Amino acid sequence: MAQQAQKNPGKFSQLFITFYDVRHFIMRFFKEAFLPPYEGREFMRQCYNIGYRSLLLISTTGLITGLVFTKQSRPSLAEFGATSWLPSLVSIALLRTLAPLLTALIAAGKVGSSIGAELGSMRVTEQIDAMEVSATNPYKFLVSTRILASTITIPILTFYTAMVGMLGGLLNVSLNEGTSAKAFFESALEPITFLDITASTIKAVIFGFTIGTVGCYQGYNSLKGTEGVGRSANSAVVIGMFLIFLEEVVSVQFFALFRSV
Repeated sequence: MAQQAQKNPGKFSQLFITFYDVRHFIMRFFKEAFLPPYEGREFMRQCYNIGYRSLLLISTTGLITGLVFTKQSRPSLAEFGATSWLPSLVSIALLRTLAPLLTALIAAGKVGSSIGAELGSMRVTEQIDAMEVSATNPYKFLVSTRILASTITIPILTFYTAMVGMLGGLLNVSLNEGTSAKAFFESALEPITFLDITASTIKAVIFGFTIGTVGCYQGYNSLKGTEGVGRSANSAVVIGMFLIFLEEVVSVQFFALFRSV
């Protein structure tokens, strides 16, 4: 093992250099994002791109998820005569896990790749270098606004996904049991606690920050011309999704400690 490490010192060195670069990239965001001058117009434009332009895909995914989850859960509950628990089951599953995770994965694929490709093309065409020469801070304008927008927008989209998912569950339950919308939502919202809402919000904020940071880092440091642009977009999606799943595992264990108290 030691001989193999000695044969490939460059890989280990590059790994530590990458960790250092990522740390420096994130610390620079916290240093510059909240100091004037503020790029309010660019921030609002990124919120529009990340939020509004993702609504159709997220709405479709959330509705189908609610329908399918309710349909697949009904036979198991029917065996115990507990189909009345369907609204509660759907709301708990959506709010605790499905809504944050689905929203983050969709955003990682759509938003993360878009940010990586956009910044990567700006890097290889030397637009970022031109901004630096013209005494403009490209990091604040291009990176800080995108990370802030994704961090704020993903939690909003998460609760929108949960709402649309519950509408899908309502549609399925109404067709099969004839349950009214009022009875459905009363039963669905009853088991939801403040901890559930807090946990989902915190997870969504972390997911949004991860998506924005990974996409911006990959695009901002893109190399090797047009090939590097495609590689940046692909890396933004793959690494973003991997980190989201890792954060989901950690957060589930973390918030489980509070629920057990």
